[in-house]
Amino acid sequence: MWRNYFTVAVNALAKNRVYSIINLLGLAIGMAACLMILAFIRYETSYDRWVPDGENTYQFQTWWPDPSDGNPLFLQMSSYITAERLKKDFPQVEAVSYVLGGTPSITKNGQVTTAKDYLTADSDFLRVVDLPILKGSKTALNAPDTAVLTRSEAIRQFGTDDVVGRTISLIQKGRTYDYRINAVLADLPKRSHLRINAIVRRDFPSYFAQEPDFLTCWGCQSGWVYAKLKPGTDAGAINAQLPAWEKRNIPDENIGGTRYNAGDETDWTLVPLADVHLGKAQAGAMSPGNDRRTIATFAIIAVLILGMAVVNFTNLATARAGQRAREVALRKVLGATRRQLVAQFVGESLLVAGIAVLIALALAELLVRPFAAFLGADFHLTYLGENGMLLPALALMLIVGVAGGLYPAFFLSRFQPASVLKANKSSTETPGSGLLRSLLVVAQFAISIGLIICTAIVYGQTVYARSVDPGYKRDQILQVDNMSRYQLIGRGEPIAERMKRIPGVVAVGRTDIGVATKNSNNTGVLVPGRAEAVNLGFYKVDVGFREAMGIELVAGRWFDRARPMDDQTRSFPEKPEELQALVARGSNIVVNEFAARKLGARTPEEVLGKTFRLGVGPGNGEMPITVVGVVKDSRFRSVRDPIDPIMFIGTREGQTHMVIRYTGDPAATRAAVERVWKDSVSDVPFEAQFSEAIVQDLYEAEETRAQIFAGFAILAVVIACLGLFGLAAFTAERRTKEIGIRKVLGARTPDIVRLLVWQFSRPVLIANVIAWPLAWWAMRDWLNGFDTRMALTPTPFLVAGGLALGIAVVTIAGHAFKVARANPIRALRYE
Repeated sequence: MWRNYFTVAVNALAKNRVYSIINLLGLAIGMAACLMILAFIRYETSYDRWVPDGENTYQFQTWWPDPSDGNPLFLQMSSYITAERLKKDFPQVEAVSYVLGGTPSITKNGQVTTAKDYLTADSDFLRVVDLPILKGSKTALNAPDTAVLTRSEAIRQFGTDDVVGRTISLIQKGRTYDYRINAVLADLPKRSHLRINAIVRRDFPSYFAQEPDFLTCWGCQSGWVYAKLKPGTDAGAINAQLPAWEKRNIPDENIGGTRYNAGDETDWTLVPLADVHLGKAQAGAMSPGNDRRTIATFAIIAVLILGMAVVNFTNLATARAGQRAREVALRKVLGATRRQLVAQFVGESLLVAGIAVLIALALAELLVRPFAAFLGADFHLTYLGENGMLLPALALMLIVGVAGGLYPAFFLSRFQPASVLKANKSSTETPGSGLLRSLLVVAQFAISIGLIICTAIVYGQTVYARSVDPGYKRDQILQVDNMSRYQLIGRGEPIAERMKRIPGVVAVGRTDIGVATKNSNNTGVLVPGRAEAVNLGFYKVDVGFREAMGIELVAGRWFDRARPMDDQTRSFPEKPEELQALVARGSNIVVNEFAARKLGARTPEEVLGKTFRLGVGPGNGEMPITVVGVVKDSRFRSVRDPIDPIMFIGTREGQTHMVIRYTGDPAATRAAVERVWKDSVSDVPFEAQFSEAIVQDLYEAEETRAQIFAGFAILAVVIACLGLFGLAAFTAERRTKEIGIRKVLGARTPDIVRLLVWQFSRPVLIANVIAWPLAWWAMRDWLNGFDTRMALTPTPFLVAGGLALGIAVVTIAGHAFKVARANPIRALRYE
């Protein structure tokens, strides 16, 4: 019996080649997309699950979920003191490690290069995070001044991975440290939030002996804290005790008679290592993370595209049901039961799904590597093992085969032999009104139109983000990094003066905010008459910063070298007597418009000359600060982030970046700047980026998302049009006699084409009515994630609807024209 079913199924596929190709191609495209997205989702959700004992390893994060002033912030970093107190107060914690990031300089053969992804850690890091070691042991960092390198970094620096016992020299905090290499790590998989080329061991209390506040500061989140819990420990129970732990450990401060506590708005949370990549906290990460909404969106789109392919199968199977009506009737007359008929047609569906799976796997193999490269991921298809695709492919075949074949099977098996075998019953007639087929076509095009709208809006927002006025002149800026190196203390101003003499350089300024830097520094300003401090961004700039950035002065003046109160420069490390003299003297500041409003001014002019007070740390009192100027609000970060209320302080040292405004050839300017840098600085590598490239990188994720939506939209449209093409072919065949009669009665070819095109245009028009409000709701929610956004106009909706309608018309117009031009004599002899 099954052999007979198989023979009939193969003959049916061979007899109706157009139907078979459309079904197989549609299902294969849908399945291939589904399998590739499944591979991507598995990759994203497998981050750091390869770490041994990872279920007991946690990152200790700092969260500000409900600040009274400003926006929620979730940070992966934490302060040094939290590691010390966490280990001391919770016996469930087996070990804790504090890790600093940074880019020290490597000195080798008289040359200085930048060391990327070099971590500075304490002795317990390898005990807490169990990284794979190729040579050496887990105790590699137990001794001071020791290091471990990854295999790739060892080869990069020494030409071999046989480096245990060798020495590597790094410049950190202005000093050269020699580290003995005690171990070689295996290169970490890309599916890790950790970015490590090397780990060097330092004793932090002595390393920060000149900055003791760093070791006790609860608000200085500049490194990462990792904790290993004892097996069986409930991390949730520890998290529940952390609010009380904060109150026990964090001391109150009195600033201007106002009580301040660093833990009032701050929460600390233990987050499992495997949840860091997709976790709530993405600020201060070693590597870019992702969010669960993106992963869920991918999964939903995969299901929708696969559902469209199944809809095609169901539609075409029911549309051509009339052609198999007599076969079903004869089988029933010869004794076939309905259950046998259902089994036959579901079996045919499974055969089609099986062939489609084979084609889908071939397509996925061809496309998965370009897809992974486009996403910046490192995944591929495997068929066996934990992440094997064989079982999902078989499950996909069964689900699609049964889901796509069940309704047609019941639909075909219900035919009554007597009514079907009547002499005047046309074999091309399909029972029913076709309402379900129309509804499914509407659903397909609603999905397609929705994805086209999403693509247009995501792309439009990306273009808008790049072109919206940031409040400063964002083009023709070369931003030089590395200005924060200790070696440059006292040398920044002379370097800037030399840069100004380069032909084509218009202005040079130094800052610690700049174009899309990751620097974030806030402080509380005491306003007379207010019980709570006003939180403002606190950034150092020099006199040339405003001109170099092209920021507009709204009221008052900018900093002036001739005015001592405009300069807060003091020696480093800070001398107590200098700090006390500065606090007693006070200082001038410049604020942006937003900060002026937060300080209580209704107009920029109203805040000029007002004096506020700034806490300078425990035991140092409060410094009077006077506003002398107001500048236009500037968006230094992504449009996703709100504009900061900023207070600028003038200083000749301490900035992290140099901003160079230029005219003329960018490459020539960069080369000239690099030459001057190397002539001035021999112990700090030159690193610089053009502002255009920085902004490009800033919105790369949005652009990638737009391209992904575009790819999905194309797939959806292709699948929908395949189904529409098949339905149009069968409908034209079914209406052959009707068309012949219409032509005999005087209908012209354009009339016939218009009739057939209108039949399939109506579902597309109805699909617009469904897709538009759903897409508007989804994209409005997405756009709300941006602080400034494009207007949600009707244009993308009208364009998407018109595009879908045009594609549908082109898809069916060929059939319609061919049938309309046919000789009516042939049509009337049909059957």
